Amino acid sequence: MSERAHAHILIIEDDPGIAARLRRGLEREGYQVTWKNKGEDGIAFGQKHSPDLIILDVRLPDGSGFDFCRHMRAMKLNQPILMLTVRGDEMDKVLGLEMGADDYLTKPFGMRELLSRIRALIRRAYGELSSTSSDLFYIRDIVIDLSQGRATHGDTNINLTPTEFRLLTYLAQHPGQALSRAQILNAVWDMDAGLMDERVVNVHIRRLREKIELDSSKPEILLTVPGIGYRLVK
Repeated sequence: MSERAHAHILIIEDDPGIAARLRRGLEREGYQVTWKNKGEDGIAFGQKHSPDLIILDVRLPDGSGFDFCRHMRAMKLNQPILMLTVRGDEMDKVLGLEMGADDYLTKPFGMRELLSRIRALIRRAYGELSSTSSDLFYIRDIVIDLSQGRATHGDTNINLTPTEFRLLTYLAQHPGQALSRAQILNAVWDMDAGLMDERVVNVHIRRLREKIELDSSKPEILLTVPGIGYRLVK
């Protein structure tokens, strides 16, 4: 699926005023929008209808958005998740990423910034990853298949979110090269490093290591390059 203006977006937000404003703004841009004011209702809808992107508030009446995010990932709902956090609460941002979110936005925010984040997430998740002549990349016994949008370990599918898949692909396209966090943010998140916290990269690398390394505490594939960033070793 290519980047599209008619993508289906699920909003999980308990404040009806905020939800209505988001819905109006997104529908004006051509998106199909569904609103749920509780986390459980949002998860049930996501399972049944598979929206293209989920906007998830941190604070919901029936539980924490962090828990709902983790639950969705455990249920293999791998579409992009954009979390709405409270301004100034850095722990909210980091914890959201740890639970499986792809991006975060702090309240209050402008519709222009929200739309920019949504377009980038949809483009990363469903657009062309790169102009490469090969659809397959090999990392030891891991196979990345661009045409299928998946990575496998032997006969087992590795359960990656769109951002994790794109991150692994980007690193695999530059084996042995020390890549800075700014370079990774620019390529994988399609964002200037000045607009996002570089800790986003650290969190996603940690999550990726947990899925592809034999021992994530002693990585052999995704190595840290002190003072620079990260390097993938085949």
